[in-house]
Amino acid sequence: MGDDLGDEWWKREDGSEDEEETEQEKQLAEKTRTKPEKRKRVTEKAAKAKKKKDDTQKECVVSEKKACEDHQSTKTKKKRKRKKKIITDVLASSEPKPGCPADLQDLVSRYFSDKRSVIELEELKLQNSCFLSSNDLTHSLSSYLKQVCPKWAKIQKQHTEKSSVVVLIVCSSALRTIELIKQLTAFKGEARVVKLFAKHIKIEEQVKLLQKGVTHIGVGTPGRISALIEKEGLTLEALKYLILDWNWRNQKLRQMGEIPEIKLDFMKLLESGILTACREDKVKIGLF
Repeated sequence: MGDDLGDEWWKREDGSEDEEETEQEKQLAEKTRTKPEKRKRVTEKAAKAKKKKDDTQKECVVSEKKACEDHQSTKTKKKRKRKKKIITDVLASSEPKPGCPADLQDLVSRYFSDKRSVIELEELKLQNSCFLSSNDLTHSLSSYLKQVCPKWAKIQKQHTEKSSVVVLIVCSSALRTIELIKQLTAFKGEARVVKLFAKHIKIEEQVKLLQKGVTHIGVGTPGRISALIEKEGLTLEALKYLILDWNWRNQKLRQMGEIPEIKLDFMKLLESGILTACREDKVKIGLF
């Protein structure tokens, strides 16, 4: 009993109290640590949710904008289609009108209006005497040429120059060139005809062909004819008649002077010496 009383019992009690206090402090510290972590997680979740919401809103705006643009684009395309269809329908239903010298004069004036001075534009104008009678849409190519060139047999025999032609027929495509050559059968007689277009034919081959023998009639596109003149593979020395396939329309019902790329090449061809030869009364122009 005395031994028991002698033990330092208060120390044991104090130790347990200390342990309890330490345990409480740990728990409190853990709680304190957990709270910021929880708060952090909540904040992150809120930020993610907000970002997702913003992204969704942006996507909606972009989708609406794209839908609006697509609608406008479709609307514009439909308008263009409708406009083209109206023009095509009008051209198809309207009475074909034969071309005349004034049409060519107008085309030349409009094309060069912003490229030449007033004085130069005056020089580009051609007199009525420069033109042959125009096709009134009743002729085939052979019958038209017989009308405008009644002395063809004599002219054909007198022509002896190589790399030059007496009659140059200008049209808008290679296929049309083939068609026109077939139409020449009744007119050409013994004359030699050469096709002058770029499709499947190298320019060097055409230069050799023109140099090889005497050619009377050339039929082709303005682009290739201009290129041959530039390379001196074709000269205008013997040229007397320039026949333009003026009244013919393609699948889109456009005439030769209404097709942008053909018009550009055609103007280049006129500038290559043909307009000068017309003013000097060496060449006559016919609108077929």
